[in-house]
Amino acid sequence: MKRRQFLALSAAAAGTSALISAPVRAQTSATRASASSPGGVLTVQAFTDNDGRPMYAVSRQGRPVVEDSRLGFLLTDAVALERGMAMTASRPMTFDDTWEQPWGERRFIRNHYTEWRVAFAETGVLGRRVDVVFRLYDDGLGFRYEFPEQAGLKTARIGSELTEFNLTENGTAWWIPAWEWNREEYLYNRSSIDAVGNAQTPMTVKGGSGLHVSIHEAACIDYAGMNLRRSEGTKFRAALTPGLTNATVVREAPFNTPWRTLQISDTAAGLVESSLILNLNEPNKLGDVSWFKPMKYVGVWWEMHLELKSWNAGPKHGATTENAIKHIDFAAEHGFGGVLVEGWNIGWDGNWFGNGSDFSFTQTYPDFDIEAVTAHGRAKGVQLIGHHETGGNAFHYEQQMDAGFALYERLGMHSVKTGYVADAGGARVAGPDGTAVMAWNESQAMAQHHLRVAEAAARHKVAVNAHEPFKDTGLRRTYPNMISREGARGMEFSAWGQPGNPPEHEANLVFTRLLAGPMDYTPGIFGMETRSPGGVQTTWAKQLALYVVIYSPIQMAADLLVHYEANPGPFQFIKDVPVDWAETRVLNGEVGDYVTIARKDRASDVWALGAVTDEHPRVLTAPLDFLDAGRRYRAEIYRDGPDADYKTKRESIVIEQREVTSADVLTLALAPGGGQAIRFVPLGRVRRA
Repeated sequence: MKRRQFLALSAAAAGTSALISAPVRAQTSATRASASSPGGVLTVQAFTDNDGRPMYAVSRQGRPVVEDSRLGFLLTDAVALERGMAMTASRPMTFDDTWEQPWGERRFIRNHYTEWRVAFAETGVLGRRVDVVFRLYDDGLGFRYEFPEQAGLKTARIGSELTEFNLTENGTAWWIPAWEWNREEYLYNRSSIDAVGNAQTPMTVKGGSGLHVSIHEAACIDYAGMNLRRSEGTKFRAALTPGLTNATVVREAPFNTPWRTLQISDTAAGLVESSLILNLNEPNKLGDVSWFKPMKYVGVWWEMHLELKSWNAGPKHGATTENAIKHIDFAAEHGFGGVLVEGWNIGWDGNWFGNGSDFSFTQTYPDFDIEAVTAHGRAKGVQLIGHHETGGNAFHYEQQMDAGFALYERLGMHSVKTGYVADAGGARVAGPDGTAVMAWNESQAMAQHHLRVAEAAARHKVAVNAHEPFKDTGLRRTYPNMISREGARGMEFSAWGQPGNPPEHEANLVFTRLLAGPMDYTPGIFGMETRSPGGVQTTWAKQLALYVVIYSPIQMAADLLVHYEANPGPFQFIKDVPVDWAETRVLNGEVGDYVTIARKDRASDVWALGAVTDEHPRVLTAPLDFLDAGRRYRAEIYRDGPDADYKTKRESIVIEQREVTSADVLTLALAPGGGQAIRFVPLGRVRRA
């Protein structure tokens, strides 16, 4: 659903639900201009300093959040675009519309913002110009640079951005390091803001006043990914991922940069409920994508991480016809929509890590009959989920991906898990002369690659779940076949990590990585002893809660089938929990400590609730006012047993039912490393005396 029109608001019509209001006059002074969000919560100022440098600042309800911060660029072949400039500010306009997601955390999203364009033009002989466009929401803002067509700057070779985020107050930051070998797959640091090193985005901070801010970017298309380099104190500067030359980005004017984003909230929960990143992306370009159905799946995967099976050929090969059919039969019996099979295609033998040149995306190993497997799946109503590991070799993959997607389309396979396993800086892309050269996973070249993959996949009605990916910047709004991705430490680290994922990990992800978009975290592990010291450091109840807390439209029941067959009680929640939602509410939460999230099924009136904690036991309250008033519900509760503990009694779980209404408040007792999962099923109307 997309509606847009212009409507001037008169005083008499001020109470109507206008989609786009009349201009809002910018507040100006001799040196500064400002504009505010629709509700007046956020205000941005734009100005130039004494040297003509472009600057901005942000305040919230009259209190500064971002102090005077620079804007501009260093170019590799021309004088920097950053001083001797004059500013012209347009009149702000307020926009208000609502759009519908084909799938997502909520069905309808309101897009209500003030847009303000500020032009900075050089006063000297070069006369170059760059506009900064701000979009101000009550819960955050985005701004981007727009380079118009101009004689003095036909090609921009950007060495670095001078964009700053000069945070007003110190406090606590949650962040993972940039420029390290393992891409985004690191445990989160918790430090003071003024002790952050080079950080990836999203980076979340909580100031001393309690204000929460997440810094990220939106709509990163044909541009380098942005990291953050702390320059001094609590001031950060954009640090672009290196390119193929001394320029991080090369673009022909006219063009736009990605949006630089600030989500701002009094509470951690407010960050999660924000739709800022999605709203800053363009509307759906693909049209009808109903060929992709959100679903749960099982797969030939966890057994390889436990070294019970192998990706490569041989006596332990996991991707056999027999094993795939066994998984399809299990999926059909228990209502799962798909089966992932990794290691089915030629190329896993030998040195594939960071290489990928031997992979075929159409040729199978002799012991895997893809025609027979997919035919069996179609007869059972189960799709095979494709897998394309590239070893980071985007150059090689692009030569075969159309053929690979065409194969999937013919066989009725509508989703693919891609992978780019290579050390940071070890991806391979086409260089200027057409031969393969090395690149960073979040370079401009890889941003271009991931977009080509999404477009090629869409032509064949295939949805993409990317691992070791370019970070999520909300492009799923524009390309809804970009369904999920990894981009953080996933569950596999609990299989073999040294160390594995600690109990706080998921409570960190919710308020950091997941602010960017869905994550294929692969929960649902019941076999808690693994190759990692300490095994899986959660309780069973927390594993169930992760299906609600960590959002993805494609959710894996990741464990071995035998563990589900042996534990039908807790497995029932995995079978029943939806994956596509009409509404999402965050009931409580603190970064890295705990969170409780409730979501309403898009296909019914069922609600689900998930609560997780870190290593500390907690008692949380959950008001059920999100349920329909005057209606009775059966609460199907999966909670930690009284002796549950992630170190000793991870399997201790209590499964019970009770009747509730929207007037009830539940007490959630969470064990160390524990959680609680609840499904609310409507029963009928409340009887009145």
